[in-house]
Amino acid sequence: MNTKELEEYWSKRYEENRTGWDIGYPSTPIQKYIDQISNQEIKILIPGAGNAYEAEYLYQNGFKNTFVLDISKAPLQALHKRVPTFPEENLMQGNFFSHEGQYDLIIEQTFFCSFEPSLENRTNYGKTINKLLNKNGKLMGLWFNHPLVENAARPFGGTKKEYLSYLEPYLECIVFEDCYNSIKPRAGKELFGIFQKK
Repeated sequence: MNTKELEEYWSKRYEENRTGWDIGYPSTPIQKYIDQISNQEIKILIPGAGNAYEAEYLYQNGFKNTFVLDISKAPLQALHKRVPTFPEENLMQGNFFSHEGQYDLIIEQTFFCSFEPSLENRTNYGKTINKLLNKNGKLMGLWFNHPLVENAARPFGGTKKEYLSYLEPYLECIVFEDCYNSIKPRAGKELFGIFQKK
């Protein structure tokens, strides 16, 4: 799909309320990580953020340099409605793979599993993360830990070994393990990772 087709696809899913990934609040492992960040000045990007409850949590806890990127306008409008003071210029509609910018932290939350799992897309994910991170910048988040099977539907899975093959050319792995504090429906199905730009 091209960018316009992707925008239409995801906008239709929001319109029809087909958002099974949306848990309605910040994911526990990501919230716990945020609670440990001392520097509130860092510039943060959440790509493919959907309704972006993590961005809402960040903003309400003093992280004013939080940016949200989504291919569809619908979830950006929903976040602005929930948090009217969230800066509109920090709500960005666009395609992650062509996004320009520099960030200290990128948060992965149900984005990697959402795009078509071609080798090209998955390889470009690592390249794009690398391009968008500042020196010593970090990628942290959650990845679904179940093998990608042929003709699978979203959320598209993967294995620890596979994810590392896309990320390690660009990022140093600090931690990438089974997530111990996943929300109940995802318990035993997620990997928690922190990576730093080489």
